[in-house]
Amino acid sequence: MAPPLLPKLTDMAEARHCRCSATFLAMSFLSLAMILCVVWSPPMAAAAQEMKSINAGPRVVPVRLRRPAFGPESLAFDHRGVGPYTGVSNGRILRWSGSGRRRPGWTEFAHNYKHKTVPECASKKKLAKTESACGRPLGLQFHRRTGDMYIADAYLGLMRVGRRGGLAEVVATEAAGVPFNFLNGVDVDQETGDVYFTDSSTAYQRSDYLLVVVSGDATGRLMHYDPRTGNVTVLSSGLAFPNGVAISADRTHLVVAETSTCRLLRHWLRGPAAGKTEVLAELPGYPDNVRPDGACRGGYWVGLNRDKDWADTGTTPNSISAVSVVVPAGGIGRNGTVVAALRGFGGDVTVSEVVQRNGSLWIGSVETPYVGLFKFASLTHA
Repeated sequence: MAPPLLPKLTDMAEARHCRCSATFLAMSFLSLAMILCVVWSPPMAAAAQEMKSINAGPRVVPVRLRRPAFGPESLAFDHRGVGPYTGVSNGRILRWSGSGRRRPGWTEFAHNYKHKTVPECASKKKLAKTESACGRPLGLQFHRRTGDMYIADAYLGLMRVGRRGGLAEVVATEAAGVPFNFLNGVDVDQETGDVYFTDSSTAYQRSDYLLVVVSGDATGRLMHYDPRTGNVTVLSSGLAFPNGVAISADRTHLVVAETSTCRLLRHWLRGPAAGKTEVLAELPGYPDNVRPDGACRGGYWVGLNRDKDWADTGTTPNSISAVSVVVPAGGIGRNGTVVAALRGFGGDVTVSEVVQRNGSLWIGSVETPYVGLFKFASLTHA
């Protein structure tokens, strides 16, 4: 018999209505999840415990979405540097055009077929009935040479839309005969156009994401899509809530956030270890998306849905919302180190993704009606 479903906190109207009543349930589940994380993960290295703290939260500038959209999970910039683009709760992709006089603010860039075929998903509707009815774009990434954007939609599959936007097409819905159930993260090899993405669970959908953690589910997959043939290959399976994914600068491996175990994995694409998956870094919380830090040091920003202390203390100004992880050059066994932590967000705000660009950090969250922005100059170090 299937386990009972959790309240679907991913729809805005339901989230507001259910937030208080679901708090105790969520805390109970997350308490169990903390136990799982401890069981799965060895203690963090001393270097990780001495990470630098950055009190970023109070200095974040909200770049507000147009109502009723909320939950900008992932962020991407196109080949011209325009953006960010983000997927939101009503299943659409929005583009930020800046705050100038010419077409300022957020505009719709792309939509899926359900916005034309399902009445509840029409653009004139203020609220989508449910995410599963209209789709929920999570991970986004461009192939800058072609201008194509790839979208990991939690319910509809892997999608692609051209540089002009409009209707996004579904390019894949299954791998090895197993349908996608909860697509999540995506990244693109900018040299070849190959697409790498995750299916967080074959047992639970996004609306029941907490059950993926507390049940100990390890049915997640890391996959490769070849845009030349349309073929999908499973690179690694048996993963515990694989989430964000990023290809390394040298294109030798993928970095995968494994949420349930509070760690980053490294899957080798090339070299003597090709095809192998190993632990790259232990994290102080539950990772969401992972993105390169844009620097030459081979680092990544990792958004954390919650830190490990959440079940005991709740979200406080001292809670860790994202971390910077530096990965040394080298082969198998060279582990990453957590060198900095973003703190100070407090409340119910969680961070799903951090993108470093032009001296600023753009911050995505599945729980806010805005994208966060702050500049390095405005950061203070504790």
